[in-house]
Amino acid sequence: MASSLGKKIGARRRELGMSLDRLAELTESSKSYLWELENRDKPNPSLDKLNSIALALNITPETLLGNSAETPQQEETDSAFFRKYQALEEADKKRLRRIVDDWWED
Repeated sequence: MASSLGKKIGARRRELGMSLDRLAELTESSKSYLWELENRDKPNPSLDKLNSIALALNITPETLLGNSAETPQQEETDSAFFRKYQALEEADKKRLRRIVDDWWED
């Protein structure tokens, strides 16, 4: 029987129309590892792997681990954006901050 975590990963992946192969590619995981996470009753992914999966699914790790009803969609979207921002090279962050600053001044 699938765990709550596995059900959430599988449901979100299907909601996005994402194949298990694509999620494996995005998270640098094997397809069989992700299948195990989605279908076994006691998955135990590392924190890094959980973050990677959440980023690929555009949700927060907290949503995967907790009660997703407690996290509004906008908060999930913002959190996913900030995780992506944090992964950018410093030059790209600087460029993005300039864009936001220019937009904010208008």
